[in-house]
Amino acid sequence: MKFEIITLFPELIDIYAKNGIIGRAVENKLFEVEYINLRDYSEDKHKKVDDYPYGGGPGMLLRPEPMFKALDNIKKHNSYIIYLSPKGSLFNQNKAKELSVKEHIIFIPGHYEGIDQRIIDKYVDEEISVGDYVLTSGELPALLIIDAVGRLLKGVLGSDESSKEESHSENLLEYPQYTRPESYKGLDVPEILLSGHHKNIEEWRLFKAIEITLKRRPDMIKDKSIIEKYNKLAQKYK
Repeated sequence: MKFEIITLFPELIDIYAKNGIIGRAVENKLFEVEYINLRDYSEDKHKKVDDYPYGGGPGMLLRPEPMFKALDNIKKHNSYIIYLSPKGSLFNQNKAKELSVKEHIIFIPGHYEGIDQRIIDKYVDEEISVGDYVLTSGELPALLIIDAVGRLLKGVLGSDESSKEESHSENLLEYPQYTRPESYKGLDVPEILLSGHHKNIEEWRLFKAIEITLKRRPDMIKDKSIIEKYNKLAQKYK
């Protein structure tokens, strides 16, 4: 898979793509992360890529000419183009899984008051928002999506199971986890995790995952059977 970001701030992408798990995945050629400096496609002597909106209003918009040229240069038959925008559909784990099968994703980060609508009409396959808030630019959302999608690709995480048993993977938040020591400053690891009884541990983890989800994100639970399962497990583990 290849990710490309059309950006005004290539240094942000460069730093992120060379560090941590994502940096290691890129180094090991599990996927690619590249950036295109939009100013390289500007014919303005000052490399300007924005202008005032027709009809008036605050702020500036990214002009169509540099973006058209950049996209025409990098777009391929298998490219999927995403515009990061507060108006887009909300990004979640299911969307990350959906995007993880794409071969080439191009991100257009929003800037200022947005981009010329003609860019969206001609090139964009999907508009995505990472939350109900507004940021100063779309580079961070692009990197967030690369991280969420990239970690789902085979070999990126130390264990492919790591991406399965975690928050949002099964429409449940993740259960509590513990490591050594067994007791620290009067705080103890739950006895069931020390029991070696794998079936009971699995049930307890499911119970805690449902319990946390009900408290913090009840909107995620749409299947009534989950509530029935929780009530049954509560008799044993609450």
